[in-house]
Amino acid sequence: AWYPGAVRFITELRPSTVIKDNVIPSILRLERDATFVTINESDFWEVVDITSDFCVVCFALPDSQVFLIPDLLRQVLNHPRFNTKALRMGCVIRVSINTFSYYTSSQRTPQTP
Repeated sequence: AWYPGAVRFITELRPSTVIKDNVIPSILRLERDATFVTINESDFWEVVDITSDFCVVCFALPDSQVFLIPDLLRQVLNHPRFNTKALRMGCVIRVSINTFSYYTSSQRTPQTP
């Protein structure tokens, strides 16, 4: 309820198909300024070939702490570095309990905002 934009599951973008992790970037490129949120950090962080067309937010949390995702996501999306779609496009953001870091399509070395 706190996010004013549209929220959709990736499966809604390709109904009735199995979506493998490696095709998600190509699906996101077809959407306008998409921010993809995932708990599958190991298949996206420092793996995904990011472009300026989309953003990926990866949560590095154990299953027992997934209930923290809404509050952590809100913190990330309210941070001055990521608080607009234009600012976060082209970023892969890794979120853990106490920190978050990111890399961009132009700078692949992870950094902390």
